[in-house]
Amino acid sequence: MIWNNRMLLAACISWAAAQLIKFFIELIRYKKIDFTRLFGSGGMPSSHTSFTIALVTSVGKYEGYASSIFAVAACLALVTMYDAAGVRRAAGQHAEILNYMMDHWKNAPELFENDLKELLGHTPIEVLGGLLLGIAVGLIV
Repeated sequence: MIWNNRMLLAACISWAAAQLIKFFIELIRYKKIDFTRLFGSGGMPSSHTSFTIALVTSVGKYEGYASSIFAVAACLALVTMYDAAGVRRAAGQHAEILNYMMDHWKNAPELFENDLKELLGHTPIEVLGGLLLGIAVGLIV
């Protein structure tokens, strides 16, 4: 059964833990319940990073750090972290600027009545948080 795969289980548990942490950070910081934080991207810690690093850590633990599958998982994680802190973060910043422009544009077309999603990527600290969480979960599971 798929849940007998400890490497996949570690990745999924780490993702879920990161999403729960985001939910509680939002609750404590802004004193509001926001269920979108349970499944949304962006925020502290990076669930994408946590997911892939838990996989990398558990693959290394069970298959060996010199194995080919460890190398594949590590490359996947590096690309994911680079994308989270680079490309997706920049896209979120662009969305923030465009939303600001549309809010201040008189007679804005109805095409722009929905805001663009701004919380897409991560700061380097959020990626680091996901990395540390992923390592911890990968070693524990």
